[in-house]
Amino acid sequence: MTDLKTFRGGARPHAVLALIALVLVVLAGCGTTGDDGGGAAAPAAPPPPSPEALAALPEANTFGELTSAPADPSPTLPTGGEVLHPKADAVVYRAPGAEPIARLPQTQIGSPTWVPVIARQGDWAQVLLPARPNGATGWLHATPDAVESAHNDFQVTVDLDEFRLEILEAGKPTGSWTVGIGKPEHATPTGRAFILASIEESVNTYSPIVLPLSSHSDSHETFGGGPGTVGLHTWPDDSFVGKATSDGCIRVTREALDRLVELPLGTVVLIT
Repeated sequence: MTDLKTFRGGARPHAVLALIALVLVVLAGCGTTGDDGGGAAAPAAPPPPSPEALAALPEANTFGELTSAPADPSPTLPTGGEVLHPKADAVVYRAPGAEPIARLPQTQIGSPTWVPVIARQGDWAQVLLPARPNGATGWLHATPDAVESAHNDFQVTVDLDEFRLEILEAGKPTGSWTVGIGKPEHATPTGRAFILASIEESVNTYSPIVLPLSSHSDSHETFGGGPGTVGLHTWPDDSFVGKATSDGCIRVTREALDRLVELPLGTVVLIT
C-alpha cells in the first residue's frame, strides 16, 4: 500500500505539462450521458455557498470519506476522456441543482487536482472523486470560469486475473506489462479509478516515484500511517511479477513505471 506520510509534495512537471498541453474540448463518450437534445434544460447552479459554508463541507480527498456520494453507475466502462481541474476549491453536489455534499480542493497531496468526467448535463459534469468509498462520484457546475477542461487520450487497464497492465492512447495499445497485485486477503479493488498525483518517494526505497490512485483498500482502513490509498509503484526486484503478494497496490516493472509517470494526472485506470 501507499504510505502517504512519506510523500514529498509536487507533481512531476512533465505529467502536468502533458495534460495542460492537450486540446481543450468537451466530450461525452462511452458510458456517459450528454445533453438530452431538446428536452428539459439542465438545472441552474444554486447560489454559491458562503466562504464559511464552503470551508465547512467535507473535503473530497484521499483522506476523506463521503458516504452520501452517488456510486459510479458504470464502473466497468471507459470514460469519454474529458478531465477537469477546479480553478479554486469547488462545490460538489449530489446531483445537478441538488444540495452540496463536499468540497473538491484545487490541489491533492501536492499535485493539481484533475478528475475524470463520467457524465454531462449541460454545464453540469459528474466526476469520479478520490475519497472513500471507492467509486464515489459527484457533480460540479463546470463552467469555464470555475474549471479548466482538457481531453485526455490515455487510459490504463489492469486485468487482475491475467496480471496484465496495458496503456492505451486513443483506444490503441501502446504498452503492456505483467504486474503484481494484492494478495487474496488484501485484494486490489476493481472498478474505475484515476491517477491522483505523481510523488517522488523521499523515505522508502522500493520505488523512486509512486502514483497514488483515487481508490482505497477494502481491507486496510489505514496503512503505514496513511488512509490505505492504492497506488502504482515498482519494487526493488522482480519477485512480484505475475504474483498476488502486495497489500493491494499494483506493483509494476521499472519500464512500466517510466511510461506511467508520463501520463497526465486524471488518467483513468480501469481495474477488472
